[in-house]
Amino acid sequence: MEARPRPVVAVWKFASCDDCQFSLLDCEDELLALAGAIDIAYFAEASSTLRSGPYDLSLVEWSVTTTEDERRIRRARADSKQLVTIGACATAGGIQSLRNFADVKEYIEAVYASPEYIRTLAASTPIAAHVPVDFELRDCPINKHQLLEVISALLAGCKPAIADESVCVACKKRGTPCVMVAHGTPCLGPVTHTGCGAICSSYGRGCYGCYGPAEAANTAALARTWQALGADRRSIHRAFRSFNAAAESFRKESEAHGDENPSR
Repeated sequence: MEARPRPVVAVWKFASCDDCQFSLLDCEDELLALAGAIDIAYFAEASSTLRSGPYDLSLVEWSVTTTEDERRIRRARADSKQLVTIGACATAGGIQSLRNFADVKEYIEAVYASPEYIRTLAASTPIAAHVPVDFELRDCPINKHQLLEVISALLAGCKPAIADESVCVACKKRGTPCVMVAHGTPCLGPVTHTGCGAICSSYGRGCYGCYGPAEAANTAALARTWQALGADRRSIHRAFRSFNAAAESFRKESEAHGDENPSR
């Protein structure tokens, strides 16, 4: 019987720190089995051999920040049966989306000796703002075990078994006391998507929101709780303006406590 062809996979890099792509190379024990099960046709970080599509699955890292990015992501989408965004940059604009709250032209003129050569968009936007996305895998950088689950599930025609609850559920499962209740420590856990295993809270620290907003995140209620613990507007503003600053619920809450809204 003729062997079934392996699914063809592409990994796309835009302007990025590359950590989410490295998560694939960090699979260690699983990497050989994964490489034998799929045909990686396009992965500039790992090989200079780059084959054109079509692809069964594309993994996309980083956000759209230039007009060339816009053209490339449309080409990638057209060549891919399924497209998955990986990491906070690709799913929510990333740390570079802080430019969305400032005048990019002023930054360019202050940083670059020849600003006339710089071509960039005024905003950093997630991939889903430009093309349809089949699945979003969050974190900064992504969890390699979750990445393996997503690749395996999608290529098998299944829905990835990725939990959609908040970090608070992970704390309960591992028996970690709530740092806000026990110690009065501000924590983004109640409004953050789970996936890390509640690492920060297990060491007595508040969650930093690496995985982005959970489903139906009530950020306003959490902000009021922080204020009751003594947090000021600046602290709340900065907490919501980090890796996932452009994610809608985090963006709205940071703006509600920023200089643009002095009444809060």
